[in-house]
Amino acid sequence: MSGVRKGLARVEVALKWDPSPAGAPANDLDIVAAVYAADGLRGAPVHLVHFGNRAPDGTITLSRDSRTGQGFGFDEVMVLELDRMSEALGRVVVGVVIQGSDGTRTFGDIPGTALRIREGYTDLVQDDFAGLAAASAATVAEFVRDASGIWSLRAAVHGFTADPEEFTRLMGAV
Repeated sequence: MSGVRKGLARVEVALKWDPSPAGAPANDLDIVAAVYAADGLRGAPVHLVHFGNRAPDGTITLSRDSRTGQGFGFDEVMVLELDRMSEALGRVVVGVVIQGSDGTRTFGDIPGTALRIREGYTDLVQDDFAGLAAASAATVAEFVRDASGIWSLRAAVHGFTADPEEFTRLMGAV
């Protein structure tokens, strides 16, 4: 019997957090995905997917976006259809960044944070950012395509003290 290996196909990244107290600036976290070419897995991404846009080929979409954390359940949800991505793409790094921050607001300042990465009904990653209390942005997952075209997940939780613009430049270095 020949070996049949199945990789990741359609993955959901979900993020939630508690709203800020009355009168305080809104807690606004965002999921960001940086997509890299198969022949350029580091450096500048081919494209970024974040609030207000999607991947040009429609394979990555932000289906739920919150600016306050006042959603029901998970406040932000991004769907990655890895099995539909062009063979020219070989890596996707997913991160979370605090908006409206110059790098001084951190995950430790925002209560009730939670991250879930799942395929179908199977949870692949769950995190609460407790280990990243001093960070203002973090990479949370790295999806990589191997030589046979199979996508896999590498846990890639790394914290950064950076504003949103700087963070998108740093994501590819992980």
